[in-house]
Amino acid sequence: QVQLVESGGGLVQAGGSLRLSCAASRRFFSINTMGWYRQAPGKERELVAKITSGESTNYADFVKGRFIISRGNARNTVYLQMNSLKPEDTAVYYCNVDLTGRGPDYWGQGTQVTVSS
Repeated sequence: QVQLVESGGGLVQAGGSLRLSCAASRRFFSINTMGWYRQAPGKERELVAKITSGESTNYADFVKGRFIISRGNARNTVYLQMNSLKPEDTAVYYCNVDLTGRGPDYWGQGTQVTVSS
C-alpha cells in the first residue's frame, strides 16, 4: 500500500507564504509526473502544478508567478512553494503521483490551506 503524506498547510494572511511537502511511503522505479491539485468547497478538484521526471513544470494560470513546484533529492518527494497567497487560494491541497503518464495513480489525503483577508 503506497501512501502519500502531505504537510505544511495551515492558516496564513493574504500576501503570506506557505510551503507544502509531499512524500511517498516508498520509492518507485520511475515516476512520470508528480503534481498538486486543490479543491475548494463546492468546486471541482483542479490542477495547480505538476512536474515531470525531467523537471519540466506546468502551472495553472491562476498560480503562475506565485507558486513554485519542485522535486526533492529523494525523487519521491514534491514541494509546492506558495507565495503572495490570496483568499481564493483557500482549499484542500492534494499531491499525486503519475507513474506512467496515463493519469494519477496515487493521491495524498490532502492538507488544508486557509488564507484570510
